[in-house]
Amino acid sequence: MKFLLLIIVIVAIVAAWRMRSVLLGKVLGQSSGRVDRHLGRKKH
Repeated sequence: MKFLLLIIVIVAIVAAWRMRSVLLGKVLGQSSGRVDRHLGRKKH
């Protein structure tokens, strides 16, 4: 049971990481494209 819970948590984290620009855009009230450009700038 704990193994299944661990897998669910890992999948949720990966999904949130993939969709971080969309999620951050909703939280901050900005468009996902703008947040995505902002995150892209910080990576370099």
